[in-house]
Amino acid sequence: MTATVVIDALRTSDVARCAALERLLFSGDDPWGELAFRYEVASSGHHYLAARDGGRLVGYAGLVFVADPPDAEAEVHTIGVDPAHQRRGIGRALLRGLLTVADAAAATVFLEVRTDNAAALRLYEAEGFMVVGLRKRYYQPSGADAHTMRREPRA
Repeated sequence: MTATVVIDALRTSDVARCAALERLLFSGDDPWGELAFRYEVASSGHHYLAARDGGRLVGYAGLVFVADPPDAEAEVHTIGVDPAHQRRGIGRALLRGLLTVADAAAATVFLEVRTDNAAALRLYEAEGFMVVGLRKRYYQPSGADAHTMRREPRA
C-alpha cells in the first residue's frame, strides 16, 4: 500500500462515493445504493472503514457483529476497492482493519465470496479464512455461486 493511503472510519458523507464504486465493481449483482450504505454506517454493531488516497475515497469495507460474547460472531459484509487502486494492498489493509475489530471481541468471522473471484479467495485464505460451505446461485441476478468462509478469532 502506498504511503498516501490512509485507513479511517467510513463517514455518512462517503455514501455517494461508495454507491458509485459499488455500481462499478458489482454491476452484475445488485450493487448497494446510497440508502444501504447510509443504514450500514449508522447502525450499532457495524464497523465500516474507508481507504483514502489524498483524501479521495478509494476503498471501503464493513463488518457486522451478529452474535455477542462469549460466542461472538461477525460477518464481513463488503469490501470494495476502486479498480484504479487495486493490487496495491488496500483491500488487505481494509480486511486487516476489520479483523482487528473482530479479534478484539474474540469473534469468529464469516464471509461469502464468489467462487470465481480468485484474487479475493487468495486474500481471504492468506488471512486465515477457510472454505466451509457453498451457496449455489447466491449472487443475484447473475446466479453466481459463493463460498462461505470462516476464520477463527486470534488473540
